[in-house]
Amino acid sequence: MLNQSCVTEFILLGLSQNPTIEKTLFVLFLFFYLATIVGNMIIVVTIISSPSLLGMPMYFFLSFLSFLDACISSVITPKMIIDFFYERKTISFECCMTQLFAIHFFAGAEVIVLAAMAYDRYVAICKPLHYSSIMNRRMCGILVGIAWTGGFLHSIIQIIFTLQLPFCGPNSIDHFICDLFPLLKLACTDTHIFVVLVFANSGSICIIIFSLLLVSYCIILFSLRSHSSEGQRKALSTCGSHITVVLLFFVPCILIYARNTSAFSFEKNVFIFADVLTPLLNPIVYTFRNKEMKTAIGKMWRRLFNISGKQ
Repeated sequence: MLNQSCVTEFILLGLSQNPTIEKTLFVLFLFFYLATIVGNMIIVVTIISSPSLLGMPMYFFLSFLSFLDACISSVITPKMIIDFFYERKTISFECCMTQLFAIHFFAGAEVIVLAAMAYDRYVAICKPLHYSSIMNRRMCGILVGIAWTGGFLHSIIQIIFTLQLPFCGPNSIDHFICDLFPLLKLACTDTHIFVVLVFANSGSICIIIFSLLLVSYCIILFSLRSHSSEGQRKALSTCGSHITVVLLFFVPCILIYARNTSAFSFEKNVFIFADVLTPLLNPIVYTFRNKEMKTAIGKMWRRLFNISGKQ
């Protein structure tokens, strides 16, 4: 049953109320957003247009990860950029719930994709003789399906929690997005049980999966002792990129959701890093440290220039 809220919109206090600072932030975050979309879409298009890469599970999951990063950034950053033009930044109740659902839907799917990428590296390094039979197209499709399903279930649970809350008093959110803890502070009811549910559905998931990923990479690094120096170098290169992305994603996730509702001084900064900067950094991490990706991107651009030249 839906709550009996009388609040029809929320006021977002944003990052600053200083018009001069907001103009600077507009330019900065517009650049971040465009760079994020371009960077992640280059990875997606490069992998899709390169059959040799698309046929490799690692790059198949990387293209999916880049697509999710572009989606997460698109859910958050455009609204924040537009709000820099307005003194009064508002969002309707329905749009707030939509943003909340979309953020957790794509982020929930990304958690599972990162776990799938770690499993792929584990099989490739620890069970190389069985890699092609285990990480086949069917398995990759199943893992992607699990990611979409897991993201949906995670997000719909959050929405169901939130729609039970009555909002009948203050409607100012000291944030630039609609998220769980900022909304819980505005609810006209005791929210202790909801804080526990949020932790169980978000905080504990971040902690558990992050711990499992760390354990899996400890096992991978331990097993590398029996590989040749060249094999170790190549494995450490791909694993190093993935570990970096895992840290960029999960550390902010744990700081945000594995706590009570009390705000900490740099909460907005953590959200900016997690939801704006991390999707920008991911393609940089994977591209700059990956020779195959750089080669494939170079080939794609050469094909594009050749087509343009002929026309």
